[in-house]
This record gives sequence, structure tokens and C-alpha cells, in this order.
Amino acid sequence: MKDIIEINNLNKSFGEVKAVDDLSFRVKEGELFAFLGINGAGKSTTINIMCAQLSKDSGNITIDGYDLDKSADKIKSKLGVVFQSSVLDSALSVYDNLQSRAALYGIVGEDFKKRIFELAKMLEFEDLLKRTVGKLSGGQRRRIDIARALLHKPKILILDEPTTGLDPQTRKILWGVISELRKSENMTVFLTTHYMEEASEADFVVIIDSGKIAAEGTPLQLKNTYTGDFVTIYGIDEDTVKGFGFEYEKIRDAYRLLVPDTKAATELILKNPSVFVDYEITKGKMDDVFLSVTGKSLIGGNEK
Repeated sequence: MKDIIEINNLNKSFGEVKAVDDLSFRVKEGELFAFLGINGAGKSTTINIMCAQLSKDSGNITIDGYDLDKSADKIKSKLGVVFQSSVLDSALSVYDNLQSRAALYGIVGEDFKKRIFELAKMLEFEDLLKRTVGKLSGGQRRRIDIARALLHKPKILILDEPTTGLDPQTRKILWGVISELRKSENMTVFLTTHYMEEASEADFVVIIDSGKIAAEGTPLQLKNTYTGDFVTIYGIDEDTVKGFGFEYEKIRDAYRLLVPDTKAATELILKNPSVFVDYEITKGKMDDVFLSVTGKSLIGGNEK
């Protein structure tokens, strides 16, 4: 797979604050790329520079083979962006919002009608076309935001915390559509999220802290590097657990041990076959990775 986004030595400061500090990374075509960090880590600044909405201090950005400094308009035509805050006009209907946006891409007349009904079916908003955007629920509005970003069939979809505060049904619809577009159109998805279960589905993850990369890799690589495995044992007494010599915690009717890796878990079980009658082994989660890397956790969209 080729690199569709290349960022080299990107820098951006606001006064004394270095929002982006010598940042370099690659995104491969067709992948789901997760770009993680607490609020203020530099995520939105990087995205705004990529979208040519904010000037950089130094560095190079190449998107789909085009240099941002020379071909910003070409790059904008390749991108579909869903920002944290909705950019729809509350006073207009859903249809009028999408029609005015489509016109900017030269999608008019029958071409527009065909595209809007494709998107309405895909994102399940056929019954909302005549409704004023200001009267939509948060979940309904988010579906229209996504449709707006997809009107011109972008090669890269940038999702800046797209599901924060959404109900489970809407989140399921959105991820279903995104998954289908990645399969059918090889669309690249650049995601920022506070929901670590979404990040765990990514092909590649970059975690930034204070404008710098703090860790990067596939979810499995990051879990293996920054967390151990958890062994949960049922029907056991605490003295036996203590004897294993691993950090542990009591959870309901079981004890959960933190072991360095799957190999250590296997060795522990093989050495104590009479004890390990009812147990399970689980990998650490992306939440554990994020906490280990940054010393901070993200819960429900809030920094803790």
C-alpha cells in the first residue's frame, strides 16, 4: 500500500506554546488511521494545517502525491472533513444544506439528486430531507455532517471526534457506512476519537502528547509494548493469588492478575494446573496503552 498522507517535521507554535513539535508520520491508502491525544495535544492543529485552514511554521505535507504548499486546492478536493462542531446552517433544510455544499464541487442537477438519495439511503435520513437542520437531534445532525463530507466521494475522510455524545444506534450506523466505504472505494479514514474501543479497530495508531509522537504502532503492537495480559481466576483464595507474585486486584467473585505477556500467563497456568480450573486471559485495552504512554486517561471524551 502506498502512503497517501506524508507529514515530515511539522511545526506550529502559538506564541510560546508549541502546538505541533517536529511531527512526522505516514498514513497508508485505504487504512483506518487513529490519531490520539488529550485535548490540547495538537490533534486539531495538525488537521487544520492538513486542510489548509491554518498555516504551518515549517515542515512538509504531501497528500495523495500533492505538496500542500503548491497544490492546496487539489488537496482540498481529495478531503472530506467532519469537524467536532457541526458546520451546517441551522436555518436551512437538510436538502438545501447539502445542495449548496454540492454546488461548490460542481455537483448539480440530476447528479446532485442521485448523490443525495444515495447518501440518504446509506445514512438513513430519507425522512429528514425537508426538515430544518436546527430541529434535528444531535445524532441526526451528525449523519448530515457525514453526508456533507461524502458528497464529492473524497479519497480521504477526516473524522475529528465524530461520535462524541452520540447514541449507540447512530454510532453503529456511522461505523457501518465508514466500513462499507473503505471496502467499496478504498477510502482512507483519518480518525481522532476519545473512544478507545474505536481506536482499537484502527490499522495503525499514533498517540501524540504536547505536539510530539509519544507512541505509534498497530493496536496489537501497542498493547504488547505498553500493557501486559490479564489473567482472571475464579474460585480461588487470596493467599494463593498472593503466592503467584504478580500485581492483582479483587473483582466480584474473582481475582485479576496483571502478567507481563501471554508467555508469562501460559507458564503460570502450566505450573499451577490444580488452581487454574476456571479462568480467562485477556489482553490489555487501548485505554491501558493510552494511560501508560501519556500518564493520562480518556473517559467519555474528558481528560482525567
